[in-house]
Amino acid sequence: METNKKDMVPGSKHELEAKEEKTQQARFYKPSTDIIETEQNLTLYMDMPGVAKNAVEVKLEKNVLTVDGRIDQDRYKNLKAQYAEYNVGHYSRSFQLSSEINQDKILAKMEKGVLTLTLPKAEQAKPKLISIQ
Repeated sequence: METNKKDMVPGSKHELEAKEEKTQQARFYKPSTDIIETEQNLTLYMDMPGVAKNAVEVKLEKNVLTVDGRIDQDRYKNLKAQYAEYNVGHYSRSFQLSSEINQDKILAKMEKGVLTLTLPKAEQAKPKLISIQ
């Protein structure tokens, strides 16, 4: 079986192009995110390897959902990488929410380096079956 070289190229982390200044001297990356839509919800899966559950902040302000994940830099101070496919850094990403999301019922769960956000749709955004008379 022949392997395509393109299949062997690892995905790369994209450094965040910050619009605002950060008070911490560290790199920030945009976490890779999958978004799944059902009739009831939008579900976001965000990869944030190395981020502990207590080091994630999910904030909603003026219809903007912001996620920040902090890496414990002390874990990496005395390590010398022999091979590395990505740099260590914090994560940050923001999403503009529409009125179709019920902002009072957003749920967040962090497990094994993956943050799962469940954004329930507002009643007016859910599909409705219209009866024929």
